[in-house]
Amino acid sequence: MSIFSGFEETIEQDHPLAPHTWYRLGGPADYFIRPRNVKDLKEIVRRCNESHLQIHVLGFGSNLLVSDDGVRGAVIKLEGEEFGRMQFEGHKVVAWAGAELGKLVLDCVEKGLSGVEGLTGIPGSLGGAVRMNAGGSFGDIGSAVDTVMLMDIHGNIHEKQKPELIFDYRSVNIRARFILNAQLRLTEADPEQIMRTVKESWIYKKNSQPLNTRNCGCVFKNPPGAAAGALIDRAGLKGFQVGGAVVSEKHANFIVARKGCTSRDVMRLIETVRQKVREQFEVELELELEVWQ
Repeated sequence: MSIFSGFEETIEQDHPLAPHTWYRLGGPADYFIRPRNVKDLKEIVRRCNESHLQIHVLGFGSNLLVSDDGVRGAVIKLEGEEFGRMQFEGHKVVAWAGAELGKLVLDCVEKGLSGVEGLTGIPGSLGGAVRMNAGGSFGDIGSAVDTVMLMDIHGNIHEKQKPELIFDYRSVNIRARFILNAQLRLTEADPEQIMRTVKESWIYKKNSQPLNTRNCGCVFKNPPGAAAGALIDRAGLKGFQVGGAVVSEKHANFIVARKGCTSRDVMRLIETVRQKVREQFEVELELELEVWQ
């Protein structure tokens, strides 16, 4: 712990990561770090670099699978008061990396601001949502983002904004390790109308996704011109199980972790699904899920 002298209150060694993921799977992190502010983050990153520690950044863990063996190096989670802030000014809001998407959506509804209601029912943090351009049938976050504040692996902070900032399907052209915050440009609208959209989106997800299970959302990206879930369904894989991991009967692009499931079970099932879809449709499924090994 001497390499992090002075940060004892914010750093834990051999910290279990499973409770920090929606799958509730995976082993420990060598170092688990929760910086209090940007200044602390910069200093922690500097010390990690000096000690040649690999750095992983953890959001809400809703799209993450951690190896059963855990993660070597440092896992940094941006949470707490500073990193959970949301600042509203007119039609704009600056949301920090640790802000919860669900709270952001409801706060915008309350203020009569439209533009992020399509994120209803998507679990996660603002930073993770920007990183993967989270969204679905009702829209994605990239359409509302104007500017992001970033920090690279050396602690240098800079901004990136549109049109330099380019969002695509489940991706954005950000290479910096840390997303500190994002400025969203929203539009004024009737709160009741926004809430109707929120409810419609929630009902759609409730009816089509296995929400009350241990899962990580969609496992695979949709290939061009197709839906990953439909391909997996057509391959006859709904309900297919490896160990404690099973392809959801409700939505085939979800893999559910049942009692006794391990990360290894999920990975074996992922490879089986990929192989079957490749054999039947000559389509290579790409992971939307992030895997730490």
